[in-house]
Amino acid sequence: MAWLVAGLGNPGERYAGTRHNVGAMTAGVLCSRAGERFRKVRFVPVESAEIAVDGERVLLARSLQYMNVSGPGYASLARRRGVPAERVVAVHDEIDLPFGALKLKSGGSTAGHRGLDSLAGALGTRGFPRVRIGVGRPPGRQDAADHVLRRFNRSEQPEVDLLVEEAADAVLALIREGLQAAQDRFNRSGRPALP
Repeated sequence: MAWLVAGLGNPGERYAGTRHNVGAMTAGVLCSRAGERFRKVRFVPVESAEIAVDGERVLLARSLQYMNVSGPGYASLARRRGVPAERVVAVHDEIDLPFGALKLKSGGSTAGHRGLDSLAGALGTRGFPRVRIGVGRPPGRQDAADHVLRRFNRSEQPEVDLLVEEAADAVLALIREGLQAAQDRFNRSGRPALP
């Protein structure tokens, strides 16, 4: 039985490199590592690539629609490829975690994350695993939506690159070893240590 990794984000160059796109960036890292490339899926607003992880078939997916309405595309791809909801891994930004934090969980609240709301609605359940990438809360009175749609600043970029690589490793650990083992290895509350 296959897995589907839904790298949440917004399509297009305008949103590349923004906080809201760390999920899509993580899917991109996994695709690059495997030497694959994303291709448009017929009749579904998603681009996908297939990789193998220890003999398991893993579909990497990024939506071609805005995050807030991306759930039906991921759910349609999962249904077409016979992937049950509990094997759909959502990788996404999380403002309730400090910048640099990484947390894995399964199910529970979406905390108002509209991409997760859309995915949960389309799958008919919240019971899917998640890799949550901390992007921090906006400073001062800045609007949360404006915050996540901003690019990381230059001083943050080395840490972002490392964080996305670690999120990709966490996805692989989740598939290979299960949620608990992946949580034990990758859950952390703060910034990653730069090499």
